Amino acid sequence: MPKDTFYNLSDEKKKRIFDAAVQEFSTRPFSEASLNKIVKSAGIPWGSFYQYFNDKEDIYLYMLEEIGKEKKKMTHYTKDLNPDADFFETVLQKTKASLEFGKFKAEYTMIGMMMEIDNSEFITKIRAKSIEKYAQMIERDKKRGLIRPEIDSEIVVAMIVTFGLEEYYRNGLDEERYLKKLNDVIKIIKEGIAVYKE
Repeated sequence: MPKDTFYNLSDEKKKRIFDAAVQEFSTRPFSEASLNKIVKSAGIPWGSFYQYFNDKEDIYLYMLEEIGKEKKKMTHYTKDLNPDADFFETVLQKTKASLEFGKFKAEYTMIGMMMEIDNSEFITKIRAKSIEKYAQMIERDKKRGLIRPEIDSEIVVAMIVTFGLEEYYRNGLDEERYLKKLNDVIKIIKEGIAVYKE
């Protein structure tokens, strides 16, 4: 996270640095993104960067934290999220909220997409935390008797994430079509596809 010197900057300068990070990380995966470009776009000297952040990971985490704060401020992002919803309903709720948030700032959606195609160790750890949160929801639903206990939680999460990425890159993000397909995918996962004869 940023050093104390960063927090002493004017809001305008902090915003300039944040915007430069968003611009770079929304167009390239973390592993390919250039600190040079961020520094140049922000209009700060190289030496100043290291007075504010330790490294590229540091500014990336700061950017994600700021984006998360923006999401929380948007009432229409959080008002419909039901904490007691099952895993599948939560996926649908969060997807709708993310699509809504993406209309506000398309670059934020692209940052998420860039994260999914980056295999660097740093991004892999961030993705793992996200997958773990969803996997914990599935484990909770197993205890509630909503999902069979033998189901591999991580595989279910991976199936939904993979579908989302493929759909985005193959067809673009037609919101209505995307949500319909996501509903279909969830139905297939919940109900299966095989016909069992007695």
